[in-house]
This record gives sequence, structure tokens and C-alpha cells, in this order.
Amino acid sequence: MGEAELAPNADAPSRRSVDGFLWRKLPFIAVLALGVFGVAYQNISNQPLVGYWEVLALATGVLCVVTAWDNTEGKKAHYRLIGTQALHWAAILVTMNMVLWSDLQRMLPAPATSLVLLTLFALGTFLAGVNLLSLQICFLGLAMALAVPAIAWFKQSALFLTLGAVFVVGLVLTFWPRRQARERTTESGVS
Repeated sequence: MGEAELAPNADAPSRRSVDGFLWRKLPFIAVLALGVFGVAYQNISNQPLVGYWEVLALATGVLCVVTAWDNTEGKKAHYRLIGTQALHWAAILVTMNMVLWSDLQRMLPAPATSLVLLTLFALGTFLAGVNLLSLQICFLGLAMALAVPAIAWFKQSALFLTLGAVFVVGLVLTFWPRRQARERTTESGVS
């Protein structure tokens, strides 16, 4: 009964803390992933996802309330939290729907519309985090805002990146068998 038996138990608290950390961050990661997925899907389908963005904004509003709930004390503060977040996200939803109006929709192609919606969503999330003094929500909004130029860059560079990947794979396939054949020849000559 030495250190070998204690070692697995010593790692258990750190493993639980990592699992707990990821579990607590899962809603934020899900909102970020769903936002990026919405842009990708809208770009592929060339159809506006009106209901998708509305549901995602409402879910993020609920996430904001849940995140700040423990930091507020008393019924009046809880009602104020719910009221301010409801007004905040209602304003974001109205703005998103203004972008999706048919007259404005005709001026913007579907890929641009999805990036504008993600930008509005990111701004709303960041401002909610500032209002709630929540670093997590601010970071979520910032991550979504940084995703906008990354998505635009990736979309413009997709062909270049694909050609680069094909080139690298071609180089690897070209030189890989020769290296293995030389190693086999060297090994058989030494034996």
C-alpha cells in the first residue's frame, strides 16, 4: 500500500475539477457553436433563418439571467434582472428582424445577412455581459465578434486553403513511400 495506490486517487480531484469546469462552460460553448453553425447553415442554404436566431437570442437571454441569478439578492433585484434582460434581448430581436425585412433583405446577399446577424448577436451578448458585469458573457460576445471576420476570411480563403491542403497531401504522398523504401533498403543491406 504505497504511492501506487494513492496516485490514481490523487488525480481524481483534478479530473473532477476539469469535468466540472467544462460542465459549467458548456452552455457558453453551445451558444458560440450554435451561432457559428447558424452562419454556416445560412451561407450554405442561402435562406434566412429567422426563427433560429430568435430562439438562440432568447436562449442567450435566459443564460444571462441564470448566470447572474446567484449574484443578485432579493425579489426586487431578481425582477429587475429579468426585466432588464428581457428588454435588452427584445431590442436585439427587433434589430435582427429589421435586418431580415424583405426590403433590406434584397440589398444584402444571404452570406452577408448571416454575418450581420451574428455581429448583432455578438454585440447584444457583449453588452449583456457588460450590464451584468459578467466576464463569461463578455467573453462569449467577444468570441462571437471575432468569429465574424474569421468566417469571412475563411470563406474568401476556402479555395486557397483547399489547394494548399491538397498540395501538402500530395507532397507527403510523393515523398513518404520513397523514404520508407530507402529505410527498408538500408535495413536489408545492414542485416
